[in-house]
Amino acid sequence: MIFPVIELVDRYTIAKLKLEKTRGANWEEFDFYQKQLAICGYDLAQIDQDLVYLYNIHVQIWNLEAELKSGREAELSLEELGRRAVMIRNLNNQRVRLKNSMANQLGCAVREIKKDHLSE
Repeated sequence: MIFPVIELVDRYTIAKLKLEKTRGANWEEFDFYQKQLAICGYDLAQIDQDLVYLYNIHVQIWNLEAELKSGREAELSLEELGRRAVMIRNLNNQRVRLKNSMANQLGCAVREIKKDHLSE
């Protein structure tokens, strides 16, 4: 199975985060994406720092969504919910720009295109 770089790096960093948060419950998923990265044929050393940055974006999103996913959103004020929604939107915009930048660095033509979107 071949994934475009923008999807592979995104799924890999999410799987890595889930691996840490679930104490290895998704080992097969993480291993799959790790193997895909190893065989993709790109010089991933070029994007090492970007992978760390992308991972950190996912950590921030995970943390912002944690109470929402656990059904504890009623404990948050509407102001706090709105603040988190804006922060998550901004992080996702950074994520799209970063994935496209990595694709550009590696010479992959596939990009995530958003029309009338803040990531443009």
